[in-house]
Amino acid sequence: MSTTRDYKNSSNGANVNALDALRVADDQAVQLLQELEVNGIVRLPPIISPDQLRGMQSAFRHRLNGLRWNDYDGFEKTECQRQMVEDVLTVEQGFLKAALHPLVKDILNSYLGDGFELVEAKGWKSLPTTRDFHGWHGDAWYEQKDTSEIPREVKLAIYLTDVKSGAFNYIKGSHRKYHPRPIPTVELDPVSDSELIEVLGPAGSAFLFDTSGIHRQGVPILEPREAVFLNYHHPDVPLQHEDVEFYRYHPLLLNAAFLGELSDEDQRILGFGNMNNYVANFVQPDRHPKLHRAFSAALHTTLKVEQTIERVKAKWRSVHK
Repeated sequence: MSTTRDYKNSSNGANVNALDALRVADDQAVQLLQELEVNGIVRLPPIISPDQLRGMQSAFRHRLNGLRWNDYDGFEKTECQRQMVEDVLTVEQGFLKAALHPLVKDILNSYLGDGFELVEAKGWKSLPTTRDFHGWHGDAWYEQKDTSEIPREVKLAIYLTDVKSGAFNYIKGSHRKYHPRPIPTVELDPVSDSELIEVLGPAGSAFLFDTSGIHRQGVPILEPREAVFLNYHHPDVPLQHEDVEFYRYHPLLLNAAFLGELSDEDQRILGFGNMNNYVANFVQPDRHPKLHRAFSAALHTTLKVEQTIERVKAKWRSVHK
């Protein structure tokens, strides 16, 4: 594990250029890394096979069959326009393979520096809408008052559906200039065609982007969009209070069945043994306590009714033997 000092030298970009630090001689990796450095975003060549994509789509869509509740593993919902699927590394091995793809690791080892980890793995289904519900922003995640630097963070985005509308939008070259924050549209209008990158593409498309750059999900969304975002940064960077309070960057949840062929580097990227952001006995704050109590009472009543019906049936069967 790198020290904090190593992190500042290798991943903040203050003293080391990622191109100079590239540890492989692969021409493709060098070219993609250079594009990420300059634009803040880079489309990747195909890294997901057709069979792998079908498995990822099937597993993801099974989680979209209903709302996660009690003993039912479904999606979570915190806003009207999105259905969130958390911890995708537990549902299908294809997500893990994509997260640890050799080309992705080659680029991130240079761009983020030694010691980076995969810190979050989730996706969502965006529902058709004309509302700009996920407007222009840079991703806030670190405690800004503790540093004048802009720590590096990169997300690997993967489309699970063909995206012909509501595509990911990114303003080219806007990364690593200011601390991330929501950006009112009036500050950006008009965005020229030369500045805007709109990532349209078929299912299986993948791209990397620096989250400090200005981005959003485009509107209108004319058909449902399913996408997964895998988040990488250095785990020693102090997190902002909101993410600590809600335990956003908890240690990854993994499926033991998928972990049979991990290298030492893979285990490090997945955070094996790293207790930095572990919180013992954490309980998620209840955002809707009255609704929670109502659902709990309804479930208890349903179980009592089922129990009573079963007892009546058992008694009837014993009498009519």
